[in-house]
Amino acid sequence: MAKVAFLGLGVMGYPMAGHLRGRGGHDVTVYNRTAGKAQTWVGQHGGAAAPSPREAARGRDIVFACVGNDDDLRSVTLGAQGAFAGMARGAIFVDHTTASAEVARELSREAAKLGLGFIDAPVSGGQAGAENGALTVMCGGDTEAFARVEPVIGAYARACRLMGPSGAGQLAKMVNQICIAGLVQGLAEGLHFAKRAGLDGELLVEVISKGAAQSWQMDNRHKTMLAGKFDFGFAVDWMRKDLAICLDEARRNGAHLPVAALVDQFYSDVQTMGGGRWDSSSLIARLDK
Repeated sequence: MAKVAFLGLGVMGYPMAGHLRGRGGHDVTVYNRTAGKAQTWVGQHGGAAAPSPREAARGRDIVFACVGNDDDLRSVTLGAQGAFAGMARGAIFVDHTTASAEVARELSREAAKLGLGFIDAPVSGGQAGAENGALTVMCGGDTEAFARVEPVIGAYARACRLMGPSGAGQLAKMVNQICIAGLVQGLAEGLHFAKRAGLDGELLVEVISKGAAQSWQMDNRHKTMLAGKFDFGFAVDWMRKDLAICLDEARRNGAHLPVAALVDQFYSDVQTMGGGRWDSSSLIARLDK
């Protein structure tokens, strides 16, 4: 059993922290910007809630975080009430936020000055993966720190890999999002074409999903795409945030992402349609309107 803290109890963090307590059997202290949600979590899972990241991190072996963006991450790590101020030398901070590689490297340097470990560890698998404890975790950082946290992360992950030094986890997550963007647009166009051609969408997917066109998106999203239902899942607003990180990094490293840039604009169209909170599979709604 490890003494851990979890900062950020959103749709991902809430169940992840729950698995640390339940499956992992760890001693968990939580912090959330909205204190009532932290108290609800404690009522459901046990453990304790703290009034600040610093207090949550005090005396913990590992501090996990899953917040919104780079600025949110800095706010829970740095400053007088940040987690770093409460952590003892030798403790490790694990960041599950999908953020920039730059902020990962920045916070890794700040952590090292204090004798702390830092692992950037964005996840893939969405809300369902978090709730089922079946996330894929892509990590960047020191091999020794990773070896210490990997068994604990196992409480909510089906796969956890060290991809390289600090920032490598975030870079791997960017590749993940670039691939998903193109897959969802291709699936949206294919299903839209099928409708216009008068094909039975369910029968079509039953056949082509057994061949080279098969993907997770096809298996898990074709039914709701055909039905035009998108009030669930990974929001378009979040996907645009992630693609902005990808495109910014591409400008920095010289990579060419013409399809990702185009799909980002298609998601902007969906936002204009009022679909900012729709699932990212809602790209088809733009074609069907």
